[in-house]
Amino acid sequence: MQQKRSFFERLTGSVNLNEDNYENDENGSVAENLSENPLNNYNDFQTKTATFKKNKLAEEGSEDGQLTIDCYKTPQAIVIQSIVAGVKPDDLDVTITRDMITIKGKRARSSNVSSEDYLYQELYWGSFSRVIVLDEEIDVDASEAILNKNGIITINLPKLDKNRSQKIKVKND
Repeated sequence: MQQKRSFFERLTGSVNLNEDNYENDENGSVAENLSENPLNNYNDFQTKTATFKKNKLAEEGSEDGQLTIDCYKTPQAIVIQSIVAGVKPDDLDVTITRDMITIKGKRARSSNVSSEDYLYQELYWGSFSRVIVLDEEIDVDASEAILNKNGIITINLPKLDKNRSQKIKVKND
């Protein structure tokens, strides 16, 4: 029977060390079956971690990474910021409706390095997305997205003024 991942494991993508080839020692602490070369242990752990993460993503039906954001309100707008360093503006897709925004993109690796040559491999490469449901309606036509030179995208979503009214002239047919 498969155990559900904890909130922390889902949030960080961490691995429960009680799974796979880890055992509790006589003191109840988790111990890995160690070989003589510590680097092999590290590489083995990294491989298991990567495989575990891939399997979990496949089970959850999503291969996209989740984009982290800051979202705040001003009196006139809702502002969303996110770090998308390494992504070209043409590789970003921002879709806006009156009450929701979807940000999608892809971060491509610039060099090919063999997986066994890595000492640490923590950066996310590949597709990412984020859907943000807004608590106020926004003016889709006046919205704008700006990617600065530091790799931060700022999306400005002006709020709709529900109290605003406009008179229109009635025309003859």
